[in-house]
Amino acid sequence: MKRTKTNNSETHSSPSVTLRKARMHFRSMFIVLVLFITLIQSSFLFCVAQSSDKNAFKEDQIKSLMLKVTNWQLQNPKHNTKDWTNGAFYAGVFAAWETTQSPDIYDALLRMGNTAGWSPNKRFYHADDIAISQTYIDLYRFEKREEMIRPTIDTVNLFIERPYPTRGKVDVIKWWWCDALFMAPPTLVKLGATLNDHTYFTVNDKYFKECYDLLYNKEEKLFARDLNYVIKNDGKDRYEKNGQRIFWSRGNGWVMGGLVRILKELPADYPERPFYEQLYKEMAKRVLDLQQEDGLWRASLLDPESYPGGEVSGSGFFCYALAWGINNKLLDKKTYLPAVRKTWVALTHCVNEEGRVGWVQPIGADPQKNFSPDSWEVYGTGAFLLAGSEVIKLPRK
Repeated sequence: MKRTKTNNSETHSSPSVTLRKARMHFRSMFIVLVLFITLIQSSFLFCVAQSSDKNAFKEDQIKSLMLKVTNWQLQNPKHNTKDWTNGAFYAGVFAAWETTQSPDIYDALLRMGNTAGWSPNKRFYHADDIAISQTYIDLYRFEKREEMIRPTIDTVNLFIERPYPTRGKVDVIKWWWCDALFMAPPTLVKLGATLNDHTYFTVNDKYFKECYDLLYNKEEKLFARDLNYVIKNDGKDRYEKNGQRIFWSRGNGWVMGGLVRILKELPADYPERPFYEQLYKEMAKRVLDLQQEDGLWRASLLDPESYPGGEVSGSGFFCYALAWGINNKLLDKKTYLPAVRKTWVALTHCVNEEGRVGWVQPIGADPQKNFSPDSWEVYGTGAFLLAGSEVIKLPRK
């Protein structure tokens, strides 16, 4: 019987082909396994992140983080104690003490005041140099020691009585840059409330409104950084690449933080209080519209594409101001609470394991891009602590 030839290449694989197929099968299975493990890990990390973000609003977690941040910054001092940067920082430290009731923080505040001699910085006429006095006054309310408040009273009285020294230049108003509205007004209104002397309120109204008239853009509902942005005397354009005006995040954060600290002090029936409340609400609405998807604001508010990274000091002050507005029923909870919660989560992600607050723009007079997770400044820490002191009071549900 004749055998029929069989084409082995069609009916059976050669050993090399079989091995090749086995390798391909193994490779496919390996890729599937890697993808599966990656998916599981991603899901796990997402769940951990979600859980961590939920924990970010627990009272004990907020207090623990505020303590860690405060301790790190106290152990890593920067600048003269009386400098404006520390004025903002110690405002946050005092808020951290109010929140945590830590005796160590309170002792650190007293040491700061004793070391500084409870006196403002050198320039009686400059808003920056009385920023530290906010903390002196807050501590005086507990300690009732005359030496804690007398140098501030004397300095502020000189500020009121004497003209702003211009060294022969064209006269300018006393608060001609927006940062000043965080530095000086809270000191004046705290003095007025503490001494029960409304003269300080009236003086603050005058100089605050001068600054408002000079720098507040009623169309944009934002403050220009200083008179150089509204009085064009150097021939330079003051616009971003996209053609929008330059409005600095931290500059407007200073203003909103200052407004909160004014409103916390002014009596409910004070005649000029509605002016501050209205300005606060206008800015809050505008700022809400400018928040970015990650919960933070960019260094330049109207050109976020040119400043892709979030900036923590401006965002911290906005978080503080908006959270305070919710807690004090000046802002609608449904509208603003989701934004504030998103910001707080983003801020906590900018704190490293040691407690250092990063992503803070360095000292400057305009929006900058040269900062990173390692960029820190004491005012960024102060803004973070102020934010935490209000976030902890937010509605839990």
